[in-house]
Amino acid sequence: MNKILTVFSVKDLENLSGIKAHTIRIWEKRYELFAPQRTDNNIRYYTTDDLKKLLNIAFLNSFGYKISKIAALSDGEIKDLVQQIHSEKTSASIAIANFKLAMFHFDSALFHKTYDDLKKTKSFEVIFEEVFMPLLDEIGLLWQTETLKPIHEHFISSLIRQKLFSAIEHLQLQQESVSNDEVFVLFLPLQEIHELGILYVHYLLLQKGKTVVYLGENVPVADLKSVTSLFDKITFVSYFTVYPTTDKVNDYLLDFHYEILQEKGNQLWILGRQSQFLNKEIEGIRSFSSIKDMLMLT
Repeated sequence: MNKILTVFSVKDLENLSGIKAHTIRIWEKRYELFAPQRTDNNIRYYTTDDLKKLLNIAFLNSFGYKISKIAALSDGEIKDLVQQIHSEKTSASIAIANFKLAMFHFDSALFHKTYDDLKKTKSFEVIFEEVFMPLLDEIGLLWQTETLKPIHEHFISSLIRQKLFSAIEHLQLQQESVSNDEVFVLFLPLQEIHELGILYVHYLLLQKGKTVVYLGENVPVADLKSVTSLFDKITFVSYFTVYPTTDKVNDYLLDFHYEILQEKGNQLWILGRQSQFLNKEIEGIRSFSSIKDMLMLT
């Protein structure tokens, strides 16, 4: 299989591994752990093989292995030792490291293998909360440090989305009947395309046996009116990650209240970063700091 060569600076390695660049340089000089190549301008750069080795070294170091002992091992012995101390407690950190490598290699096979290994001992909910969510948080930080390119984030997000759809479909097929008494309508507002959070809400509501209508991203408020005529009681749920923008959140919610919530006793529950900018109490609208807090009301 052809590998996609990805080049990293020492600062990129720091951001991805948590090991300070200064420490990496010391390890490199004192123990010859890496043999970085150089650009025409004599600037060091590292490959994905270097990154993989560093992630394994960082893992062993976090478990008390001295760098001098690790340096005496071959690359194969380092990998074997990582596998040897692999346990239920460490599987999440190893999986996150593997998912990072899959992301930078554009290696879907590694992603699926890592996921399948996790599924042997963990539920989907545990995998999402203990592995995918921390991974996505790290990706957010890597955006800020410019270690990550949009194509990397798009690649890994699409794979996580696949797993969400698969888990959702499994629960949908298990539902014997649909109740119209209480319906959750899930959607994202116009221009909001960050779908993973609302998809996970979809999964959790189905897991609790709730009736869910999932409308996806980029839904205009006016289009939601047609749904209100079909069900007696609707709880709309949305995830505001980027949109509406900070200065538009309250205008959006006031419009939503006027267009959708006035006639019946329907509600709107909102999650995500932008929901914190709700600074007015609007009847029928409630924001939550976490999915767990929201689910306590279901």
